[in-house]
Amino acid sequence: MICFPHAGGAASYYFPVSRALAGKVEVLAIQYPGRQDRYAEPAIGNVEKLAAAVFRELPTEGLDRTWLFGHSMGAAVAFEVARLMERELDRSPLGIILSGRRAPSRYREETLHRQGDAAIIANVQSLSGTDSAVFDDPDTHRLIMPALRADYRAIETYRPAGVPQVTCPVHVFVGDADPLSTLDEAGSWRDHTTGEFTMRVFQGDHFYLTARPTEVISAISQLMVPVPPRV
Repeated sequence: MICFPHAGGAASYYFPVSRALAGKVEVLAIQYPGRQDRYAEPAIGNVEKLAAAVFRELPTEGLDRTWLFGHSMGAAVAFEVARLMERELDRSPLGIILSGRRAPSRYREETLHRQGDAAIIANVQSLSGTDSAVFDDPDTHRLIMPALRADYRAIETYRPAGVPQVTCPVHVFVGDADPLSTLDEAGSWRDHTTGEFTMRVFQGDHFYLTARPTEVISAISQLMVPVPPRV
């Protein structure tokens, strides 16, 4: 399974998932440029370009036997990587799990990426996606903000033409109190696949998966490692 982080997130966010699924599923977490061990690289403020950069680094062998999982901005990036797989390789992932993100056909006008640091930080803190203490240290603040702002620019300006589709199964996870995606907006992902579509609603807000890791990991496991029918 290849995991795509949220805006401002890093590959380390998925360490608990990797540990929980060890022995069942091999988990690869994408590290976007501009954070942690890739601080020196410029962040990419466009979802399609970020997906293309990720796609170029993925080994083509075995991609069609892989699941993609993305949360928030990562859901959009995972979806675009799946589109690239189908377009460039004529192969599909086994399925994509899109978490905490409304369908791209359900666009909202958002402008935080054009506002000051304080507005972006306040939004991050309201979503409980990042420890507030990291913004208190001036050096850490200086390191984090360029990538965070680029991520906000990427997801707030993501508006693909028409209603893009993939052929692989799409499974949507969403919190029932997510301020960034209503259940109706999340359900519109069904228009973006010609394959199987399911949606699972969890109790919680945008970072429901942090509050309910056992429940979420169980749901992932059930999709990826289904129990064989009794004979």
